[in-house]
Amino acid sequence: MPELPEVETVRRGLAPALVGRRLVRVEARRPDLRFPLPERFAARLEGAQVIALDRRAKYLIAALDTGEALLAHLGMSGRFSVEGAPSVDTLYFAAPLNPKHTHVVFETDIGVRIEYNDPRRFGYMDIIGLHEIENHAFFKNLGPEPLSLQFDARHLAAALAGRRQAIKVLLLDQRIVSGLGNIYVCEALFRARIAPETPSGTLALPRLRRLVAAIRQVLGEAIDAGGSSLRDHASVDGALGYFQHRFAVYDREGKACPTCAHPIQRTVQGGRSTFFCARCQR
Repeated sequence: MPELPEVETVRRGLAPALVGRRLVRVEARRPDLRFPLPERFAARLEGAQVIALDRRAKYLIAALDTGEALLAHLGMSGRFSVEGAPSVDTLYFAAPLNPKHTHVVFETDIGVRIEYNDPRRFGYMDIIGLHEIENHAFFKNLGPEPLSLQFDARHLAAALAGRRQAIKVLLLDQRIVSGLGNIYVCEALFRARIAPETPSGTLALPRLRRLVAAIRQVLGEAIDAGGSSLRDHASVDGALGYFQHRFAVYDREGKACPTCAHPIQRTVQGGRSTFFCARCQR
């Protein structure tokens, strides 16, 4: 599933094509994705101007001049593509999209066409009032953004106090910090030199400061690289991200640690694979 860097990459690619533009035609080719589309989906969007395009955790939020917002989650395989806008020079490109999986189409007042393609249909969209966002079921229990000032060592210390669960598991809890996923938690724990099974409540402030810095660093680098393309992720112009070529531990079981050459190990936590170096991470 796309994580924060991949969703942010998509947001940055869509923003020039959407912000300030009016939606002149919206086509929903089926009544549902993972969940049913909201009532009068196309009619509520047609004629609306997109005044901002933001990201919260792994959600895209397009604010409209109608007082509503279009929410979109990419799920496992959802992908937006843009036609009719200037392309960006890139190094790697994804395979062409199969048009039979294009489920929603948006056209703007300058002739740009934005398609949402989702073979597995685990993505979803909703339309809600702008004033409802913070209290919406998708958002009301989310923790702070990991790149925000609200996310720091003291926030983590308070959230983890007295808890015995492994730090890797709790960093995936969206109520503690929003937007983090398996890939970047593995990579951040390696950079912070913290073993993934460390009981969360035992981490002192100096180690938590190191962890916060590692999370911000790895997310920033991944965003700059366009995210990680493992299966389905690509930017809106079809460009693949390339941060996967910089993985230190993720999906590198048995390979040499880039720091100490000890073999990378794999374990399972909370049903997810965890990759780590037992020598570097304590």
